[in-house]
Amino acid sequence: MTVGEIAQMLGRSVSGDSSVVINGFNAIDQAEAGELTFLGSDTFAKYLATTRASCVIVREADQTRVASPAWIVSPSPYADMMVLMQMITPRAALESGRRDASAHIDDNALVDASAAIGPGCVVSAGCRIGPNSQLLANVVLYPNVAIGADSVVHANVTIYGGTEIGNRCTIHAGTVIGSDGFGYREQADKCFEKIPHVGTVCIGNDVEIGANVAIDRAAMGRTVIEDGVKIDNLVQIAHGVRIGEHTAIAAHVAVAGGTTLGRRNRLAGQSGVVGHIETADDVVVYAQAGVAKSITKPGAYFGSPAKEHGLALRMEMALRQLPDLLHQVRTLSREIEELKEERQK
Repeated sequence: MTVGEIAQMLGRSVSGDSSVVINGFNAIDQAEAGELTFLGSDTFAKYLATTRASCVIVREADQTRVASPAWIVSPSPYADMMVLMQMITPRAALESGRRDASAHIDDNALVDASAAIGPGCVVSAGCRIGPNSQLLANVVLYPNVAIGADSVVHANVTIYGGTEIGNRCTIHAGTVIGSDGFGYREQADKCFEKIPHVGTVCIGNDVEIGANVAIDRAAMGRTVIEDGVKIDNLVQIAHGVRIGEHTAIAAHVAVAGGTTLGRRNRLAGQSGVVGHIETADDVVVYAQAGVAKSITKPGAYFGSPAKEHGLALRMEMALRQLPDLLHQVRTLSREIEELKEERQK
């Protein structure tokens, strides 16, 4: 596409050579000729004069520093770049209605005519797959799995029986949904008796789940991922958890069983949440924080155990002062002892 065509798609104006042809996207510090990039903040402004990109989307204040052959002025370069990538990037690799010869589709499964089933997939009895959904290579659906419309399940995903997945969901490679939770009853002799997990997993609409995520089925009832939730790679969601709508969870997070996260929560990387507690709506948990009890107020939380962010920072600042304070206390103690000795003479 030419720069002029791209600007027209975005409803923006072009400066420079609008006939320049663009064949890809790249970061501003890595872009080459023929690629489009953007500058959305001052952090990467130093690359504006040196980038090899053929076109840059920039704010009006930055356009005088552009060295590329063409540029597009935008009040929000980052947002325009994302819109453009969404418009152009293909959703998935399989053609509509494909049934690969190596796939096994049970006669009692209901697969919409427009859904695509890739090589090595197993679709068991009672499964339902909606319009335009796609299963890529080696996806295994246990019996009675339901997948809505326009969802994409990437390679080597395993979905256990009874799981329900909504519309427009994306599940990335290697994820397992609906396996048994970590539920055992300790016996008098300290051995463990397994607790049967007869519940299910219910995933709402517009959910994206990263690679190698594990979401356990409930022992009873449902593990629920509400609409719009985004889950990064390598996350563990235990049995009976409920995650509120539009919550985002970064990599290496673990949420223990029976916990309910509120709407629009943000859990940063390597944070953890203990079982059977609740968080309010609009809670932010910082990286490596440990949530040990229910959080009843919106806000940011940090530390282990997690505390309100401002309090945690004050405590951290006080902790850093401890060596100096300890030295002062010891010095004062010696001076007091010396004064006592002087008085006794």
